[in-house]
Amino acid sequence: MRKLNWKKTVAVSAALALCVGTLAGCGSSASSSTAASSEAASSTAASEVSSEEADEVAAKNVADLIDAIYVQERNENTDEQCKAAKDAWDALTDAQKELVEGEEADPDYFGRDTGDASKDDPRNEDNIGDNELLVVSFGTSFNDSRVKDIKGVEDALQAAYPDWSVRRAFTAQIIINHVQARDGEKIDNMQQAMDRAVANGVKNLVVQPTHLMHGAEYDEMMEMIDDYRDKFESVAVAEPLLGEVGADATVINEDKEAVAKAVTAEAVATAGYDSVEAAAKDGTAFVFMGHGTSHTAKVSYSQMQTVMQTLGYDNVFIGTVEGEPESTSCENVIEAVKAAGYTKVVLRPLMVVAGDHANNDMAGADEDSWLSQFEASGAFDSVDCQIAGLGGVADVQQLYIAHTKAAIDSLNG
Repeated sequence: MRKLNWKKTVAVSAALALCVGTLAGCGSSASSSTAASSEAASSTAASEVSSEEADEVAAKNVADLIDAIYVQERNENTDEQCKAAKDAWDALTDAQKELVEGEEADPDYFGRDTGDASKDDPRNEDNIGDNELLVVSFGTSFNDSRVKDIKGVEDALQAAYPDWSVRRAFTAQIIINHVQARDGEKIDNMQQAMDRAVANGVKNLVVQPTHLMHGAEYDEMMEMIDDYRDKFESVAVAEPLLGEVGADATVINEDKEAVAKAVTAEAVATAGYDSVEAAAKDGTAFVFMGHGTSHTAKVSYSQMQTVMQTLGYDNVFIGTVEGEPESTSCENVIEAVKAAGYTKVVLRPLMVVAGDHANNDMAGADEDSWLSQFEASGAFDSVDCQIAGLGGVADVQQLYIAHTKAAIDSLNG
């Protein structure tokens, strides 16, 4: 980012002033035209400084407006704040946009192309009817991923259960605000979605979280649902993708096995291999990067590694961005892959959506991305990335459908 260099500005102004003073004191040795030229140069420098300062002020204003909506709580001014931030951004010149930098703000907030938001469906309409299937996701501001991974799951559920009205809620207000400000798409948060259901007279509510596990986001979702249970005749909550957590790393279930098979099959095929065994013989390892958590549900990642080993996928490794559990940190995964003797690596997210973490933490150009760290280790002949979320995998969508069926069946006793 180009910042205004005040020391340089002062030095230039002082030099110009000294030059003018010297010329004036020299009498006949300096012509009037030279003095005029010096004054013009001084005026130009002052104008440039003023222009740079104006650019900085305009960019700072946008950064402040972005930071104001980069919050996890919605308030009565959120809609106006989102519009103000976008209007101010649109009023900037290209040069000014490059200067936008705040606590959370940067030029990518509005400037990064993440796909066509018009292909998405926020599913926030009324006329719900008696039966609502509310699909709750953390969310993503990456439009293409939201369409493929989140809308993909929602579309599959709507097709499977045509007698239920599928609606959407995101738990991340930061993402809701980002999408609204940049693309004009309004997505309900949990409270808005629950209020909408009540206002529409919904009798039977089934909630299908797209969350990976029973973690912190799932717990917060359950707290909101519990506050509204008495507003409906019946409420059922379906399992997250990996099902019940289990006591330790040795406890696995059918859900985790199904996800392990699905994501591995997709990764293997995308990499151009006929089987995981063929990839192993070619020296290729697959590393699936999850988010990680300090929640007790973090054992789920260790269980996924156990599942891979149980299935005989010795060239498949589980990692996490947060490095929790510790064995799943990038450094430890690199050492594990090296120790196993694999010379080629394919990175792929173990996340429902291929959003910020997949594009930046996994495949980004910064030196702390997983791609950069694997390459910097010097231990591998090649490191490739597959940027694709679990939500776009057909077998994963079928697993969500099965979880929803169990929840609907529970309403019928």
